[in-house]
Amino acid sequence: MTDSSALRHEATVRTIAFVQYPGLTPLDIVGPLQVFSMLSHLVPGYDTVVVGERIEPMATDTPLSLVPSHTFETMPDPYALIVPGGAVPTLAAMADEKLLDRLRTAAVRSEIVGSVCTGSLLLAAAGLLEGRRANSHWMYRSLLARFGAIPVAERWVQDGNVITAAGVSAGIDMALHLVGELAGQDIARKVQLFIEYDPKPPFGPIDWEAADPGQYTSRRRESLQQALANYPALLERLTS
Repeated sequence: MTDSSALRHEATVRTIAFVQYPGLTPLDIVGPLQVFSMLSHLVPGYDTVVVGERIEPMATDTPLSLVPSHTFETMPDPYALIVPGGAVPTLAAMADEKLLDRLRTAAVRSEIVGSVCTGSLLLAAAGLLEGRRANSHWMYRSLLARFGAIPVAERWVQDGNVITAAGVSAGIDMALHLVGELAGQDIARKVQLFIEYDPKPPFGPIDWEAADPGQYTSRRRESLQQALANYPALLERLTS
């Protein structure tokens, strides 16, 4: 967080802006969005918005469509910028130079830059993670290194003013962590209480030691080929 950025946002509403684009995973955006929306209710001076290229329904990777509240033009200077992820549409978005340029421009003006799941690949493709520790969905984490980032297997990873969460549900944990940093642990605990976030999976926690990401390499390659068929140079960079 830079001094100039802090001065720019001082005494103004701190806007948490989530980036929406077609085909993302709803929980990537809705989970942390709910956390920050609750922060806005509990603490004056925070606002939560969703920004996209246009204010119109956009498909997700479920039957649910979502509509941004703002465009990039009407929300050029957010306090925090959070990029959700997804599957094939997110991988394809790595070649969307217009979106990547939107991220670069907003990131320069933001005091916090974050991502959920494969949203970190978009930050990486935009050149925003070079030399930084970062995480993504476990199946795609290693691809971060192709963009000069340092892959780290943690629930969320904070490096300077950039914070990247692991896959999907990890966005809720990351958001609660940020609420604790912004407003204190007491407020973060209240948010956790009000959204009743107390996970107890019916089949217990994931056994990461037994998980073998290597067995999904072919599936990852197929997804990349589907997403980037028209961008052979980027496809080669990520699959060679």
